[in-house]
Amino acid sequence: MSRHIVAMGGGGFSGDDAVLDRYVLDLVSKERPKVAFLGTASGDAVTYEAAFYEAFVKYGCEPRAIRLFGRDIEDLAGTLLEQDIVYVGGGNTANMLAVWRLHGVDEALRQAWESGVVLAGVSAGANCWFEASTTDSFLVGTAKPLNDGLGLVPGSFCPHYDSEPERRPRFLDLVGSGQLPAGYACDDFAALHIADDEITAIASQPDAGAHRVEVTGETPLDVQYLG
Repeated sequence: MSRHIVAMGGGGFSGDDAVLDRYVLDLVSKERPKVAFLGTASGDAVTYEAAFYEAFVKYGCEPRAIRLFGRDIEDLAGTLLEQDIVYVGGGNTANMLAVWRLHGVDEALRQAWESGVVLAGVSAGANCWFEASTTDSFLVGTAKPLNDGLGLVPGSFCPHYDSEPERRPRFLDLVGSGQLPAGYACDDFAALHIADDEITAIASQPDAGAHRVEVTGETPLDVQYLG
């Protein structure tokens, strides 16, 4: 059973970008895939959830939101396993991970991934799959280390590499100093597709990039422009 994760530095439906979303949908060989949205990082914000429904109905999917604030699903693990895709929204990475663990979503997502459910997400929804990441969870406008991810992908991740001034220098410093393990960084509208152990960089805009970041510095990745 192949395992897929798509980690977006920015973009997707919340960035008025259907190209990366379509890439995720194309990983599923179903005419009408079931797609669940986890908006925990935004506190299950109603406007974010509405944007998800609007986009994925247009995409021809069967969308549903899974709320942990005002939870209305008893069997979370079973519900996630029924999906073809689980899409995680952006927001506060640290708070999201803490709430997930209280509700057992961390283990449920691991089971879903191992069973072949495609996992995807943007910003906090990309950070979560890695062992560690940079986050502004603790103070808006900063990029602090968070060594608390699900660890489905080894190493660290940094989203918004080109759009938030603090991100690039801090990630280079955090990896260079050993506060974060080596990892990857994606600009807005760029993403990593992790298929089992193979990583491919993709982008929906021609100038969006992705990098491998190690103690010695950053190395640009070859990026597949989706057009």
